[in-house]
Parts: sequence; structure tokens; C-alpha cells
Amino acid sequence: MTRYESMSQQSTTGASSSPEGEQVLDNSGTTVAVYRSVDEVPEVNWTFAASQPNLFLQKEYLSVVEKNPPVGMKFCYFFFFRENVPIGIAIGQIQYFKADESINNEEKKDGPCFFSTFFRFLKGLVSSHVEFNILVNGSLLLTGEHGFYFDPQKVKKAKTITLLNAALDYGLEVFEKAGEKLSGTLIKDFPEEELVYSQQLSRLGHNEFTVQPSMLMDVRSEWKTFDDYLAALHSKYRVRVRRAFKKASVIEKKELDVKAIQENLPLIYQLYLKIAANSGFNMINLNETYLLGLKKQFPERFRMIGYYLEGKLIGYFTTFLNGEELEAHFLGFEPKYNHDLQIYLNMLYDMLRIGIESGAKKIVYARTAMAIKSSVGAIAHEMYCYMRHRNAFPNKFIKPILRYLRPEADWEPRHPFK
Repeated sequence: MTRYESMSQQSTTGASSSPEGEQVLDNSGTTVAVYRSVDEVPEVNWTFAASQPNLFLQKEYLSVVEKNPPVGMKFCYFFFFRENVPIGIAIGQIQYFKADESINNEEKKDGPCFFSTFFRFLKGLVSSHVEFNILVNGSLLLTGEHGFYFDPQKVKKAKTITLLNAALDYGLEVFEKAGEKLSGTLIKDFPEEELVYSQQLSRLGHNEFTVQPSMLMDVRSEWKTFDDYLAALHSKYRVRVRRAFKKASVIEKKELDVKAIQENLPLIYQLYLKIAANSGFNMINLNETYLLGLKKQFPERFRMIGYYLEGKLIGYFTTFLNGEELEAHFLGFEPKYNHDLQIYLNMLYDMLRIGIESGAKKIVYARTAMAIKSSVGAIAHEMYCYMRHRNAFPNKFIKPILRYLRPEADWEPRHPFK
């Protein structure tokens, strides 16, 4: 009987109980347990997760995603223990992928999005009719470091990747025993300064790549109102802001509460699809009720601002306050109005206004549309991802293909501040 089988048959108790069994990861006695639902995880583990500041690694957010999942997505949660005490958490998303259905071969004006290039190489690597699942550490719904957390008092930073790598390998085994064979793993996103992670992952056979940078904007401490931001701009950029506001003066902006989102849900989803259809790659399709679920769970932290023209909703954007960061989340709008009313640019300014008013120290504008976000004041930060095919032979070809397919930067950073 294998350790997995024996552990699965034991009647376990305490924080380390898990229907998937446990695996010893190192000689210090660190173990990992794999759970397939937030409801399977003992509450003491979620108490540990709540001790760190990232809301996207906590039960409240993860339960919304799990109850309103993107099409084809499954979930898993890795908890790490030492002497039955939680010391770490890692989030896994298992995403179904079929090349022909997910990749739009038309090149878009703003260039390929994060996943369009990443999965175009997969389409070249395998038949376009191949269907497979990939285990993602991190979130396909977010940009940034939302994949794992270890208690820094109990796990040295250099040790975290060794534990994470071993846990993902164990996860692949667990899912295969359950009849779910996964093709490999994707770990996302590490900032440039995390070289300790990069070097370790490369040694462990993971292929490093970047596609598009994340656009981040620091909110200066002296900005108490949006007018303070305007005062910090060069004059031509202030003129640009006022021109954008003037063009959008026919738009009425309203914050949507739960009732308003519920009443407009079909239209909200259709507007989202109109933007998603132009992304070049559409690995995930949001669940129609995902944004509503967020508003119900986080009535203050999650905000949706609707743009109305002659009484009709023509666009909206959403923000999520995660500690000291304001996440620019999903949006949607009617593309035919964008040029004349400068809808998207107005949304970027309105997100910044919310960030200033909410006391955020950083706006996470995420990927795509780098030039226009740069004109608002966001700065490009490279985010590194790592992919490893579970079979050694195709894994050898991933790095050169990724290098070949990496898009050239076709935009110039703007410098709007004095």
C-alpha cells in the first residue's frame, strides 16, 4: 500500500485532515495536504490564511470564485504543515484548454494579451484539436503575486519554492489517481526583484517567460484628491484629462449596488463579452454571476461604476480594494462609443480617483493597453511566469518557442508628471 493510499484510509483529525491524504515534502517533517473545495478545508487552516494581508488568498474571496467559476475551471488548495500547524498555503486552478476554441488568430491593435502569446506556442506544440488541463499556481483572474504564502517566521524565503514545487508535483499525482491527467504546471506572476524564485525554478526545470508587463501606479502620499493628481501633471496631460472629461460629459456615472447589478446582469455580461472577444486569447470566460457574487461578499471593497448614455448602461468598470492596493478588475463597454466619448480613458482616471479617495498606495492596472495606462501615470513592471510540461521531451522545447513568440514592445512609456 502506498503512502497516499494509507493516508487516505486513515481517520485523520485536526488541521492536517484531508480527503486527498498528505505527503511529506522534506526532512524537517513539512507535509502538504490537497483539498478540492474551500468547504473541505478545516477552519483552522483558513484562520491561518487570514493572518496574512492578501485577501485573494483568503476563504472569503476564494469561495466566491469557486461558487461562480469560470467555464471549465476546477480548484485545489495546498496547505503546508509542520507538526500539524499550518505554515503555508498555495492556490491551484485547473483550467481546461482547447486551442481552436481559445485562440483568436487575428492580431489586435493593442498587441497580444498575456495569454494569447503563451497559448499560441501551445497551439504550435500540439495539434489544434488537442484538449488538456493545466495546473496553475496563482490566479487566472488576477495579475500579480496571488499564488502562495508561507509564514516568514517558520519558512525561509529560499525554501518556499522547493516546497511549492514538491507540492505541485504531488498534486499532479493526486489528480492522476483521481482520473484527471494534467499536462503540466504554470506558476504566475513574480516581479523582477524576486530573482531568488527565478533561479530556483529554472534549476527545477521550469521555463521562465514574460509576455506583457503589469502596469502599476503609485499613489503619492500628498494626493488627497483628484485635483492633487492633476496639479502634479505636465500641462499637456492636464489638458488631456479635461478633454477626456469633456467628451464624456454626456455620460452619467452611477455606482451599482447589489440590486442594480442583479437587474442589469445580462447586459453587464454582454458588455464584458464584447471586450473579452477582442483580447486575442480567451482562456477563461467569466461566470455571469461572478461580479454579482463579489458585490454580495464584499459590499465595500468591491465597487462597480456604471456609465449611462441616455439612460442606458453602455459600460462599467470594477475595482477591488486589497489592503493598500486597488485592483482594476473586469470591465465592459460598448466599443462603438469608445472613440467619441473616450470611455476607456475616463475609466482609467475614475479608477485612480477611487484609489486616491480610498487611501490606496498603489493602483494595479494589470496588463494590456500599456501606452494609454502609461499616459495616466502607470509604470510597466515585468512579471515572470514559469511553465513546465510534465514530460521531459516536450519540456525541452518550451523555452526556445516562448523566446521566439515573445512580442516586441511596440509602445513608448509616457512621462506625464512634472
